[in-house]
Amino acid sequence: MATPAAWAAACEKFRASLSLSQVESQKDPENDPYKSKYRARELLQEVKALLGPAADEDEDEEAGGGAGGGPSEEEGPAAERAGPGAGAEPSARAVRLAAVELQLGLNHIDTEELAAGEEHLQNCLRLVRRSRLEPAAVSLHLQAQNNLGILWSERDEIETAQTYLESAEALYNQYMKEIGNPPLDPNEHFLAEEEKLTEQERSRRFEKAYTHTLYYLAQVYQHLEMIEKAVQYCHTTLKRQLEHSGYRPAEWAINAATLSQYYINKQCFMESRHCLSAASVIFSQAEQTASTEDSESEREQDQQDLHQRKAEIARCWIKYCLSLLQNAQASLEDNIGELDLDKQSELKAQRKREEDEKENGRKKVVLFGTSDVCDAILAVEEKVACVPPLDFREAREVFLVGQNYVFEAKEYFQVDGYITDHIEIVQDHSSLFKVLAFFEEDYERRCKMHKRRIDMLEPLTVDLNPQYYLLINRQLQFELAHTYYEMMDLKVAIANRLEELDSHTIKKINSLAQSAIKYYELFLDSLKDPNKVFPEQLSEDVLRPALVAKFHIARLYGKLITSDGRKELDNMQASLEYYTFLVDYCERYPEAVRAVETELELSREMAGLLPAKMERLRAKLSPFT
Repeated sequence: MATPAAWAAACEKFRASLSLSQVESQKDPENDPYKSKYRARELLQEVKALLGPAADEDEDEEAGGGAGGGPSEEEGPAAERAGPGAGAEPSARAVRLAAVELQLGLNHIDTEELAAGEEHLQNCLRLVRRSRLEPAAVSLHLQAQNNLGILWSERDEIETAQTYLESAEALYNQYMKEIGNPPLDPNEHFLAEEEKLTEQERSRRFEKAYTHTLYYLAQVYQHLEMIEKAVQYCHTTLKRQLEHSGYRPAEWAINAATLSQYYINKQCFMESRHCLSAASVIFSQAEQTASTEDSESEREQDQQDLHQRKAEIARCWIKYCLSLLQNAQASLEDNIGELDLDKQSELKAQRKREEDEKENGRKKVVLFGTSDVCDAILAVEEKVACVPPLDFREAREVFLVGQNYVFEAKEYFQVDGYITDHIEIVQDHSSLFKVLAFFEEDYERRCKMHKRRIDMLEPLTVDLNPQYYLLINRQLQFELAHTYYEMMDLKVAIANRLEELDSHTIKKINSLAQSAIKYYELFLDSLKDPNKVFPEQLSEDVLRPALVAKFHIARLYGKLITSDGRKELDNMQASLEYYTFLVDYCERYPEAVRAVETELELSREMAGLLPAKMERLRAKLSPFT
């Protein structure tokens, strides 16, 4: 550059280009959305002309690292560790040109000109390749690699994106290990000495750029189905965002809540609870920082968005509570699905031995945030357990937390407008009651819990169009049938303790059985073709439910209580037909046996016993016919 005046002009144009790109572009009209971006690009080209070529630009171009494909070998991780000339002092002109090339690359990407954007980013890498470990150049190199990683990811060239981002990660690690000083921000190269950033601000911006590296790597690993690694990087990203204050509260909270669902599937309930507690704490920041500068309509939209996000976090909490309870049930039930008291005693003793050790070990790994945030998160955690409950009292505490989040989620996801979401929330609420009933020893109280399930599920079936909501209708019909079936079983168990059955109990058992049959039949009818013909062979997704429905209907007809011998014979005939259907189907399609082994064994037994029993009843009735 020839004169100080030319340098001053370059600095002014560079700063103006940043203002156009970052501020003025937000105001561009819809019919000319890139107006400010194009003007910023013109200014950057003028800055580039004022700077002139870097002294070593031609030499670097001969060395490679052009604009095509992925990074060259010298730009990969190996080069970050020991590349030729690594750590060489860059010329001022080279880093300034690199800063311009970086901005030009971002500008072209913003205007959807990816090939040109890639070329400028590659130019940036080339200009500072040899000096990438120097404080003046490292941030330029890292941000160029980040953006090339994003660019190739958008082209669905995920492995190329992975190479750039892993190279950026390696560069950061090497720089922090060997140098460690906060490096210059790319835009500082066009600031006067008195305008330069503080060490603290430089560090914040560099750490933010590296956090972006990890964030994009998490997405890349997810695309490559490297799920464990993706989760690790996602968790680290969230942790770093809190530490360096580089996050939007609502977005951070949703990401943490989403991460919790992975931990639920892995039955890592402590980690899941920590993510959800952190999500709740950080989301409260978003609720407290509503913008006063926006218009009324914008504020209303923001509030609506926050309301939705809050409901989504609540749904994640519901899944947590439900999974924790279901995990407990699976570990405690015996071979007929009842509470195994021996297992319960054994697990209580085992928990006492392991709980403290497990708690301390995991918390060292997963804690989010600074001390104040940690304290707030731990306060939320204390409201719900992270170890599966072992008795009714503990189960009820988890249930109540889940139920509170059900009410919160339903405030937003109402029937009008969000019917699918609303029904799923109600089904989860029903499932919470179902698992809580497992821990209840009193059969009458257990019946009342199942009645609550029916009261919340049955109204949903009334106005639900089966043509548009076929799968949801089937789910509701099957769940209602099974709930009535469980209530009938409980009423029979209660009746067996009585010396004599009264008419009210008989009527209740029969009513429950008939309601269960009704909903099982509705479910089976939904499987028929338009001509009302039941399928010859069932598809895999409905095989077990359909055969279980047939089995349960057969058993329900056998449970109906009547003093009319002819009616009893009709019920036995219906029962035999359903048992026989299951046996015959499994003989025609042996692959179905695995889906209903227990039910098939009992059906064969009953199909063999019922004919003789029916003959005896006919003989008994014959004198009266």
